[in-house]
Amino acid sequence: MIDLQHVGLRYGDGASVLNDVSFSMEQGDMYFLTGSSGAGKSSLLRLLFMALKPTRGLVSLFGEDTSILSRAGLPHLRRRIGVVFQDFRLLNHLSTFDNVALPLRVMGQRVEDYRQDVLDLLDWVGLKEQAYVFPEVLSGGEKQRAAIARAVISKPELLLADEPTGNVDPVLAKRLLHLFLELNRLGTTVLLATHDEALVKQGKKPLLRLHAGQVRLV
Repeated sequence: MIDLQHVGLRYGDGASVLNDVSFSMEQGDMYFLTGSSGAGKSSLLRLLFMALKPTRGLVSLFGEDTSILSRAGLPHLRRRIGVVFQDFRLLNHLSTFDNVALPLRVMGQRVEDYRQDVLDLLDWVGLKEQAYVFPEVLSGGEKQRAAIARAVISKPELLLADEPTGNVDPVLAKRLLHLFLELNRLGTTVLLATHDEALVKQGKKPLLRLHAGQVRLV
């Protein structure tokens, strides 16, 4: 599902952020990605979401070489990927329900067809009572759970999460971890970037450590 071969990434004329990164993930895998602040975790996830292109090397997703992917093929491939951003990226003028349903609206689905699916998912992440409130009244943990629900509402095959527990307390971090583990158990491939070593120990999944621009499987 994911295959990186000798990938390098540089912003402009600056120093390399990633240098000779190689690793692969199969369908149904769940890996943690860790490293110090500034190590390049977010950049690596952006490569996998095709928001960036590598300076060199091969990034292959679902058997497709992303460097030669046509402009028309990009949205189709991205629909197979869900992303949980560190800063939530909820739209303040939309309710929790509408934020979560946004990917389905963009795909042209009718609210009559997805209303119950969204409500069921909000119930699953513990936000049933907050379905029709706006982001400004949600706590940080509630916003994160809404962001997770939005990322998985379209049933992506691959889920990328960038520090999803970075702004919550340890108790809620553990609850969020259980959501990711359950999604993985149900068949979603998950790559979760975190600096939280305690979370990694609780998850008991393989660990990719990013250091000096390179990834090592621990």
